[in-house]
This record gives sequence, C-alpha cells and structure tokens, in this order.
Amino acid sequence: MSNYEEIDEEWRAIGLAAPARKALVDAKLYKVSDLRKISLDELTNLHGMGKSAIARLKVVMHGKKITFRN
Repeated sequence: MSNYEEIDEEWRAIGLAAPARKALVDAKLYKVSDLRKISLDELTNLHGMGKSAIARLKVVMHGKKITFRN
C-alpha cells in the first residue's frame, strides 16, 4: 500500500481518478470539508485536476453544503 492509499480514502470513495487524488493529497486536502480552505481557481490549477474531477467535487460539495473560499 502506498502512502497515498493510506490517506486518500475519502477521494477514492467518491470515485476520483489517481491523478486528482494525488493532487489533493499533495495540497494537504484530505477530505471534502478541506476544500473550503481553497478557491475554485486554486483547485483548477492543481496539477492532476481535470474537468471531470472538479465537476464531481462540486456535486459532492453541493450535497454537503460546502463552498470554496472566495
């Protein structure tokens, strides 16, 4: 088991691809609630974050009433 597999469980559960999960973990974002710490622009600029990953995160965030930092 890699170091990423030990801490990207929440991202795996929502179906994110490996590059997106790695980008989030590298940015010290380990769970959906951590996304309120960054802006959408910052998320978009993370290497490995694609359009489908961002779309999936937005849906999950909306369901949990979490918003990006402005």
